[in-house]
Amino acid sequence: MELLWAPWRLSYVSKVGKEEPRGCFICRAAAEHPDRDEENLLLYKGEKALVILNRFPYNTGHLMVCPVRHTGDFTSLLPEELLEVNRLIQKSIEVLKRAYNPDGFNVGLNLGRAAGGSVDTHIHFHVVPRWNGDTNFMPVTAGVKVIPQALDETYRRLKECWE
Repeated sequence: MELLWAPWRLSYVSKVGKEEPRGCFICRAAAEHPDRDEENLLLYKGEKALVILNRFPYNTGHLMVCPVRHTGDFTSLLPEELLEVNRLIQKSIEVLKRAYNPDGFNVGLNLGRAAGGSVDTHIHFHVVPRWNGDTNFMPVTAGVKVIPQALDETYRRLKECWE
């Protein structure tokens, strides 16, 4: 039997079924001192939007682009928020291309829990790099996805490319 080591997943598995900390993790990351950006996986904070790594990624480099303002209502976004969010989605794609050379991307958002949104109170666009063949027998037959890089390494690589 082949063993797959993914020790960073323990924090997720340990939280399943338990109460989450109060408040929004996106808002917390945006409000904390920049010295905590790496801990919060915050890659960039603009005036109206930010980019944060997904702590439980579908693929290496899975980012989320969010308005800074806390809202789950897409129709409430102001024109300047929409503009900055879209500019950051574009920049995220450019950075991921430089850092990982993916073959494509999934970009999108889930509005509401019924649509698959696990965090439905703060809008966030997913930017997920994809590679030809990244869906193999592991997720298809075993329901297991292997992420080959630890989050702290992914953060440092993307932060370097971002700047």
